[in-house]
Amino acid sequence: MSILNKVIVVTGAANGIGKGVAQAYAEQGGKVVLADMDAVAGQNLVQSIKEQGGEAIFIKTDVRSETDIITLFATAKHTYGTVDTLINNAGKSEFTPFYELTIEQWDDVINTNLRSVFLCSREAAKIMRDHAQGGSIVNIASTRALMSEPNSESYAASKGGIVAITHALAASLSDDRITVNAISPGWIHTGDYEKLTPIDHEQHLSKRVGRPSDIARACLYLTAKENDFVTGINLIVDGGMTRKMMYEE
Repeated sequence: MSILNKVIVVTGAANGIGKGVAQAYAEQGGKVVLADMDAVAGQNLVQSIKEQGGEAIFIKTDVRSETDIITLFATAKHTYGTVDTLINNAGKSEFTPFYELTIEQWDDVINTNLRSVFLCSREAAKIMRDHAQGGSIVNIASTRALMSEPNSESYAASKGGIVAITHALAASLSDDRITVNAISPGWIHTGDYEKLTPIDHEQHLSKRVGRPSDIARACLYLTAKENDFVTGINLIVDGGMTRKMMYEE
């Protein structure tokens, strides 16, 4: 697919799902701009990508800051001349008992997870709209936008908002030939996969827990120019968990 020499910005790229996504684009020949607060992990990933023959830069970015986001995209354009793809992956979870949840905690999660999608998409689209070929945006939501456990109010609200802003952006940016889609991951294990138990795997219809590479392949599909007929969707990548009926016997 048409990734070679494309410029891809990945937020929250230093660890976890974002790291897997960044590596996948670099392996496909993309020029990857890594945005994260973790400068050590970010620089280490740049070095690793370059050692494998890829191209990447790291820009320390707090996605809660409009100034940082504007700087991120200005730097990406200055370095590579353009931005073709944005992966809005940065996020945080905070599970606090509802009666103890403070407005500061609520705002921190909303600003990190949801407001950042608006700000990053706005700045990326300003660059992409000048392309004859447009561009692509993928927002990483969560199956928790669709189902919940107790004490997940701020996280669920932010991820639900991501799903909603995705189809709104798809409509608003269609004239600029920019596709906008969401991915809702389920259980994606970012630690030692070998430490998972048979029960962990068997509770999925897929019979395994997810890996960051599962989300990376979904991103590659949604951002390939050949697939520009796909826009405004929320692709659930969860091993079938949201389709599984669960009863205690």
